[in-house]
Amino acid sequence: MLVGIPTELARGDRRVALVPDAVPPLLKKNLEVALQAGAGTDAEYPDALYAQKGATVLSSREELFAKADIVAEVSLLTTPDSVRKADLALMRKGQALIGFMNPLGAPAIIKDLAARGVTAFALELLPRITRAQSMDALSSMATCAGYKAVLIAAEALPRFLPMFMTAAGTVTPARVLVIGAGVAGLQAIATAKRLGALVHAYDVRPAVKQEVESLGGKFVELELETTTSADSGGYAKALGEEFYARQRELMHSVIAKSDVVITTAAVPGKKAPVLVTKAMVEAMPSGSVIVDLAAEQGGNCELTEAGETVVHQRVKIIGPVNLPSSVAYHASQMYSKNVTTFLLNIIKDGKLALDLDDEIVRETLVTRDGEVVNARVKELLK
Repeated sequence: MLVGIPTELARGDRRVALVPDAVPPLLKKNLEVALQAGAGTDAEYPDALYAQKGATVLSSREELFAKADIVAEVSLLTTPDSVRKADLALMRKGQALIGFMNPLGAPAIIKDLAARGVTAFALELLPRITRAQSMDALSSMATCAGYKAVLIAAEALPRFLPMFMTAAGTVTPARVLVIGAGVAGLQAIATAKRLGALVHAYDVRPAVKQEVESLGGKFVELELETTTSADSGGYAKALGEEFYARQRELMHSVIAKSDVVITTAAVPGKKAPVLVTKAMVEAMPSGSVIVDLAAEQGGNCELTEAGETVVHQRVKIIGPVNLPSSVAYHASQMYSKNVTTFLLNIIKDGKLALDLDDEIVRETLVTRDGEVVNARVKELLK
């Protein structure tokens, strides 16, 4: 079987699904690897490196899809409609596709894949179990986003993050508040702390308090009922508007004291909850910065605009999109390791072997034999 690596066509995406170091492990499993020419260039992985590792470089996208039995992608299906339709036309019955597909946010696209007869695996649906950690691409990309969010905030903030004791006097450290202590939030906490900021963090899941404190952050505790705040997989659940209204009320004074607010609260397949209101923004110190990592899902801040920097009463609200792409070299390296491990889990003797008793296979498999087979996606399509 041949594993194909196409160029990512989502606007501004510099990542590549598999890096050159992923090629030898796949060859050892009796697989072949082919690369669309230039697919890794923007992530600083030139074609020559792939060739040195044993991959074949193909000149056209059409040839790659025609030859590939398995296509490994990052976000093939989040491209503009015309581009996505062109790629769907290149796919064929029995071909396998692995990558991010936004199945809970855009289930109609999964239906289109099924119509082409593609066997598709959506990595967003990977179960949060110990055995799947090395395949968890969402966590890998969240790590990149959390790290970069702090650097963006530091660049935009008109003050130092750390405390300085100088002949000109003492500079007090900036106060950073991270809302949401998932993977992105924890990485943001760690990065801000390394840069010397005074870091506070809040999450609806009280269980993460110990993780926040282990990174040097102070956990913000609000008087809220949070016993149903996480699902069985450990992801935050969407809660009622009454809960979010009370949360915003209690959060107001905390945000008003912060120089930087980094928001990371997102619920798979849902619009991001609004946690930072216009009134909260207006209560922040002049020159403060908000970096909203949920911008692509509508934003945690009422004033966020995806891909834009909004300035409101001298507070900057930054809504970055696809932050992992801004550190494409290491984002691709991490994603590649996740995909390679996933591939090796579903390949036996050089062929695709789908064991539906394996929770990893069963939960990520969204289409097969012309049908949408994932229960959560099927429910959304009703």
